[in-house]
Amino acid sequence: MAALIQSIVIQILITVIAVAGIYVLTGLTGMFSLGSAAFMAIGSYASGLLVVRLGLPVPVAFVLAIALSVLIGFIVGLPTVRLRRDYISLVTLGFGEAIIALLNSATTLTGGANGFAGIPRVVTLPVAIVSAVVVVALVAWFKTSKYGRQCIAVKGDELAAKAMGVNVPRVKMIAFLVSVAITSFAGCLYAFYITFVDPSTFGWKQSAEWVIMVFFGGANSLTGSIFGALFLGALPEVLRSLLTGLEQYRTIIYAVLVLLIINFKPSGVFGEWEITQLSPKNLAKRRARKAAAKSKKGGAQ
Repeated sequence: MAALIQSIVIQILITVIAVAGIYVLTGLTGMFSLGSAAFMAIGSYASGLLVVRLGLPVPVAFVLAIALSVLIGFIVGLPTVRLRRDYISLVTLGFGEAIIALLNSATTLTGGANGFAGIPRVVTLPVAIVSAVVVVALVAWFKTSKYGRQCIAVKGDELAAKAMGVNVPRVKMIAFLVSVAITSFAGCLYAFYITFVDPSTFGWKQSAEWVIMVFFGGANSLTGSIFGALFLGALPEVLRSLLTGLEQYRTIIYAVLVLLIINFKPSGVFGEWEITQLSPKNLAKRRARKAAAKSKKGGAQ
């Protein structure tokens, strides 16, 4: 039982990392991608092949796999970031399906539909925890950086952001590549924990599931997106254990919960709230503002 719980926790943490990448793309910049899982596939297969076939050290394979994903992402992103948001979804969907078809057809290299096995298991619970914490911290830093603020401006109104001097294609490309790197890293961790990868794992449905997690928790909140990944990632396993013999209803319950949140709280569970608002510094600022407003109101009377 302990081993099962640990396995579930590690896979949820890998999902958290992937969703953090989707948050940069969708939550911060407003771009919708249905092909993000393809970059997870590139990270998984590239790192696995580099270690199994070429015998490279795992850290080196991770770096090279992420670099390859970023290079491919740059090539794909050059025309994509200049499109409107709905067309970006279509282009990334086509790219994702093309990657899956390529993995299926390259049987001598990737094993085709049978998958690629023999990857060593090096990802443990501490590695997954540290990786998730570092990635979430980096995304939180990116959100408060100059580029993060520009991403938020682009999401709000591209024309207004451009009028204020923001290089919109450049900002969208930066967000796209950051998302690609994070998603690819999640793929590396996935491959070296599961020890087996196959193309069916990285279809557009996986990308759509990550987007749902972001909107479920709150597209404008990194805290909400992480909550969505944790909650919706763990929910199927919880329901499977609670509804023994009734697993056919598990997906229905999952869908109903998502629909309820989307219909009755469109901004997500957390809206725009961030956990950093509970920091002593922010709490002190809030108390100071309330005291100033109260004194101003008393003086006016």
